Amino acid sequence: MTTINKEEIQKFSKIADEWWDAKGKFKPLHVFNPIRIKYIRDKCISHFKLNQEKDRPLSSLKILDIGCGGGLISEPMSRLGAKVTGIDASKRNIAVAKLHAEKNKLSINYINASPEENDLKIKFDVILNLEIIEHVNDVNLFLKSSSEMLAKNGIMFIATINRTFESYIKAIVGAEYILRWLPIGTHEWSKFLKPEEIEEKTKNLNLESINRDGFKFNILKQEWNKSLDCSVNYILVVKKN
Repeated sequence: MTTINKEEIQKFSKIADEWWDAKGKFKPLHVFNPIRIKYIRDKCISHFKLNQEKDRPLSSLKILDIGCGGGLISEPMSRLGAKVTGIDASKRNIAVAKLHAEKNKLSINYINASPEENDLKIKFDVILNLEIIEHVNDVNLFLKSSSEMLAKNGIMFIATINRTFESYIKAIVGAEYILRWLPIGTHEWSKFLKPEEIEEKTKNLNLESINRDGFKFNILKQEWNKSLDCSVNYILVVKKN
């Protein structure tokens, strides 16, 4: 059994060199990043009762970024003080992430691995599964393997796209075919999961859902904002009991 979808890995490996090009194929993630970073930072500070006034408020946390890509989230988490490990099933993604971290003098442990196949012996305070679950081969195995690496009272962030008519129009037809924000074929609507479906799966893994929030894009301001509307992009936070 494996979570690795070879077609998905090849798809992202082909464009791995563009991870840090803010105007390239990953431009949507660069635009998305500020709200994602703020959300993760704020939730971590609140959950672990950290000092938000510190320059590096996450310095007491060990964070695992699963499907880290080129390191777009791993690096900001490292700058916030966390001890970061990033894993990705694509060797090219990991190579790009390592090189960029070295250039920026950041100490991040990048590993070419999947959550069910790795040599990590530690438990993490925070696990990030951001825009990855819709690309894996076996969702149940992915969540089970992720949860096994989460420490007690640790939290996991799961960000993805809802399976709704609106998400088909906006995330696929709009983003891929009309606006060309993403390469055509980036997403398959049938692989999107409803938040209730993920919450049911995590509940069976002794994970308690503590937050569900949506993200909406303001096309006039060209920025993302947190929202109560989870009909397209949403994020779940679950806690290990």
